[in-house]
Amino acid sequence: MMQFAQAAFSNAKGQEFYKLLGTGRDGFDPKPDFGVYAVLQVWKSEEAANDFFNNARIIKKYRKKAAECYQIFMRNIVARGKWDGQNPFRKSDDLDDTLTYAVITRATIKTRFLLRFWGFVPKSQQDLKTNTGLLFTKGIGEIPFKNMATFSLWKDLDSLNKFAYQTEGHVKAIGKTRELGWYSEELFSRFQPYRSSGSWFGGNPLEKV
Repeated sequence: MMQFAQAAFSNAKGQEFYKLLGTGRDGFDPKPDFGVYAVLQVWKSEEAANDFFNNARIIKKYRKKAAECYQIFMRNIVARGKWDGQNPFRKSDDLDDTLTYAVITRATIKTRFLLRFWGFVPKSQQDLKTNTGLLFTKGIGEIPFKNMATFSLWKDLDSLNKFAYQTEGHVKAIGKTRELGWYSEELFSRFQPYRSSGSWFGGNPLEKV
């Protein structure tokens, strides 16, 4: 229902960008999690998104087959880099004082660095376990091992910055990226979550704030 859903998503009215994504196991394990899938979409308007989620046959099929569905609406704060040759995210004009942050990072790893990169991942992510500001995280991607992405929710900017720029493992990972250039393409983006529906393991990660 993912592989053969391209036509249903590519023809969605009012949609500017989309990706059908698999997910990895907990702890940024590159092995696929065959129980969880994700869809990333960029819309011209919230009305177009609502129409798709309420009426699209593919969404109705997903909901019928799934034990749980969780949707989150976000406004872009900043996005740097490219995804398949383009930056699909434009800064929103409707940002407010909400403290919660969402982050999407995405990269295509050069083939010659695959083993070295995944060998370094556990060290770069170990400080996540002790960061009380992390509300949710999941590895996502188009192609296992090679197209790596993460989605995470954070209680506030301080918690996010502490992990990104002050934890030893992640700072070393940033240094390795600059030293080796192990990505052929990368994108870093921050968002403001403002609406959600459904549940994740019976709850809503945003309600932990």
